[in-house]
Amino acid sequence: MATLESTQIVPLTTWEDGSIRIKGSRVTLDSIIHSYKLGETPEQISDSFPPVSLASIYAAITYYLTHTAEVEEYLREREMEGDEVQQRIESDPDYQTRKNLMRERLLARWSQWQSKTG
Repeated sequence: MATLESTQIVPLTTWEDGSIRIKGSRVTLDSIIHSYKLGETPEQISDSFPPVSLASIYAAITYYLTHTAEVEEYLREREMEGDEVQQRIESDPDYQTRKNLMRERLLARWSQWQSKTG
């Protein structure tokens, strides 16, 4: 008679920055679950993240489906951290100066390109 394994090893690891990633890759659980929630199949997700095996993608989705509350809390925390970092960067006066200079250069190039093609 065949025996069933009652536990599975989940191919996830926590990095020093607090992110949860697929073992052996830099791909975050966030990325996999975001794609899954957008309606992508595991096969489509695999196409987007070649370093991650299809089995690992299925395992990550299974982990999410069996630990939804915990993963959703982790995702909320990650989004809040990302928002804080974005606010900190965007409030830096040097960032604003560089952003405005870049915008001016891009608009000048666009104008120059349009005058050549138009």
